[in-house]
Amino acid sequence: MVNKVDVLVRLFETIEKRSKEDPSKSYTAKLLSEGKMKCIEKLKEESIETVEAAEQDNTKQIIYESADLIYHLLVLWKKFDITADQIYAELESREGKTGLRKE
Repeated sequence: MVNKVDVLVRLFETIEKRSKEDPSKSYTAKLLSEGKMKCIEKLKEESIETVEAAEQDNTKQIIYESADLIYHLLVLWKKFDITADQIYAELESREGKTGLRKE
């Protein structure tokens, strides 16, 4: 059985690879080259679009916008040289403290 989280790992690896490409040929490289404020702006935009889709009870659009939101979040991580492992460690440190139980 394929681990569904693998798609996020592949996406982050793709962002890493594309970050080194020519910004005129890669949207990811272009976004990163435009600086942190552009990355933040795009994340805000996608967050708002996801919320608006939820307000409209539009499940299909929530899914679509959520994918955009996750992509732009991972781009922001890359901009700040944050690794997925750092996020995993933070989430693990919260287990048992926020109502999540280890089983």
